[in-house]
Amino acid sequence: MIEVKGVSKIYTMGKEQVTALDNVNLTIKDGEFVAIVGPSGSGKSTLMHLVGGLDTPTSGSIVVNGKDISKLKDKDMSKYRNQTIGFVFQSFNLENTQTALENVMMPLIFAGTGNRERKLKANRALEIVGLQDKIKHKPNEMSGGQRQRVSIARALVNEPSIIFADEPTGNLDSKNGELIMNLLSDLNEKGYTIIMVTHNMEEAKKAKRMIKIRDGQVQEVSRDEI
Repeated sequence: MIEVKGVSKIYTMGKEQVTALDNVNLTIKDGEFVAIVGPSGSGKSTLMHLVGGLDTPTSGSIVVNGKDISKLKDKDMSKYRNQTIGFVFQSFNLENTQTALENVMMPLIFAGTGNRERKLKANRALEIVGLQDKIKHKPNEMSGGQRQRVSIARALVNEPSIIFADEPTGNLDSKNGELIMNLLSDLNEKGYTIIMVTHNMEEAKKAKRMIKIRDGQVQEVSRDEI
């Protein structure tokens, strides 16, 4: 379970202070598929970065599985990101000089997994996303949809409990976007908690729950309000 309690995030830009999140309270249960929506600059990505351990709040606490991650030291935070969270980004964030298999193995290298086990786990993750025939291909030899599936396989390889998807279809055409959304839904049915940031309202409706952020504040919304 994820509990965001009274979280604010304030950035200092020159002489100005910008409030990205303002006293946010939010609970996400294990196994939920949540879409976070809102206009650019509303605080969507800031919230994801905080819960994902990529940033720390100015005030408040973020409790994940009973542990306040906002108080973790750097080493423990790295372990949290590596073992609890899987990240999927709009721009894929793949190494162009590495094969699909090598890209997927990267989190396992950071985790200290042995070489033989790395290959087995990476092959299994690529099989889950339907790319077992592309393991030797590099990103520039694959379509955008295939690259995003490699990114999802990389997110899965350490068997995290939470997957963050930041605009996962933003660089894809509608057909590949639908494939990625179906894949995320399938993973959610298998028990993964999915938290997706998106501008696409039609895709947001495919989540089981929607949260809207505006001016750094959150609001629970029903599908017919979007």
